[in-house]
Amino acid sequence: MAGMNIAERRLPQDGRINIKVQGHHLDIRISTLPTVHGESMVLRLLRTDQLTLDFNDLGIRDGALDQLLSALRQPTGMVLVTGPTGSGKSTTLYAALKLLNSEQRKIISVEDPVEYQIDGINQIPVNTDIGLGFVTVLRSIVRQDPDIIMVGEMRDHETARISVQSALTGHLVLSTVHTNDAASSITRLIDMGIEGYLLASTLLCVVAQRLVKRLCPHCAEPYTPDENVLAALAPEYISESEPDICFYRPAGCAECDNRGVSGRIAIVEVLTVSDALRKSMLKLADADAFRKLALQENMQPMISDGLSKARAGLVCIEDVIRVTREV
Repeated sequence: MAGMNIAERRLPQDGRINIKVQGHHLDIRISTLPTVHGESMVLRLLRTDQLTLDFNDLGIRDGALDQLLSALRQPTGMVLVTGPTGSGKSTTLYAALKLLNSEQRKIISVEDPVEYQIDGINQIPVNTDIGLGFVTVLRSIVRQDPDIIMVGEMRDHETARISVQSALTGHLVLSTVHTNDAASSITRLIDMGIEGYLLASTLLCVVAQRLVKRLCPHCAEPYTPDENVLAALAPEYISESEPDICFYRPAGCAECDNRGVSGRIAIVEVLTVSDALRKSMLKLADADAFRKLALQENMQPMISDGLSKARAGLVCIEDVIRVTREV
């Protein structure tokens, strides 16, 4: 069903199934990997008919949303979304494309693979078997007179270089990279061989995100976490002497099948490139310097966004600490 070779068990394979289950369209991404005791298989389920492409529903709100929207309104430049695999980067980019999509704009995306199809956007799936890679497509895209280009992922120097050049020559470019936080994305591109002066001229903002289980709104119960949980939080975020420290935890009810959670929500940090950051790029500073400078300019760190969502009863504080511990 996924177009995979059922007789081949010695090599990794990828496949895809589009089916309809109980009236709902389901896109199943399949990955197999040979192991000592047989094949390991992972199935990724995408509900294509229930895709939420609203920033508020995804978890990008308030000041972070204002910063992102300000960058998306620019006619040229580059907006990056970063995070580990499975952190919702592509969905955030799709939400941006949906917002920007109009008859007056020509939007072209190159993806590996195309996860969701959006009317009005020219979406190109990468096919390395026939030599149709990111670099090959990007070289042709710029001759198609696009206003906005979405690159699924910046994986190598050539892809990053063409993307930056596209942003430099009158296009708005959206893409993803794999880094732990927003500031590290700048150094990652520099490590890929992108000159600091090019980044300073093109980069508009970087969104770093993680996904956290969303508490069921019908049964989330308030509680005061123990000292170990509070000790894991830095004093600038919360104080043990603070009165009425209240967070929420899952309880379970009929609405959520007694799981206590329903879906997932993003916690984010948005780094907006300022004049001071551009000067640091020209000096090829490190990620720590970029992050300190961004925090001085009122960037809300990811754990701070997670804390505000935990206080609002959207997520569990333990989950916030778990996903932000390496940031």
